[in-house]
Amino acid sequence: MRRRHRKMAASPDLDITPFMNLMIVLVPVLLLGMVFSQVRMIELNFPGQDIAGSPELEEFRLVVTLIPAGIEIADSERGVIVALPADKNVQDFDGLRRALREIKRRVPDKTDVILEVGADIDYQTLVYAMDTVRSYPAVVAASVVEGELFPDVSLMDAPADRQLASDSGVAATEGV
Repeated sequence: MRRRHRKMAASPDLDITPFMNLMIVLVPVLLLGMVFSQVRMIELNFPGQDIAGSPELEEFRLVVTLIPAGIEIADSERGVIVALPADKNVQDFDGLRRALREIKRRVPDKTDVILEVGADIDYQTLVYAMDTVRSYPAVVAASVVEGELFPDVSLMDAPADRQLASDSGVAATEGV
């Protein structure tokens, strides 16, 4: 009798080298993508929402109007406080910061501001204006920190026919 020799059927090894190469490339790419994406949130109060505050502070409603001709800071009851004209379509954010710091010094408990934005204002200018009215850089103990100005920002559309106040300097601020 002849003996039949069966060949041992060996199971083939699974080659995972291409998959491992993919993972070696994919994991660092995904990790790098996560580092550079940041989500920022800005809390806004829209008109019609109640803003809490004392009765004395509600008498003074600070309105900052941002139009292509410049920036205007006003009290809704008493009128224009400061008008800062734009120089060659560049807004005077340093002047805005100085004026708001002076107003904050006179009314330290006030935290809300209404930001009226013209239709022709680009998004980057709007975000920079919001950052400017919310805080300012201050040096404390040899470190730069953010000082609070008016963190509660309400957005509104500026009237379409809105023009900058005729006087381009600082108006009287006794009523502040």
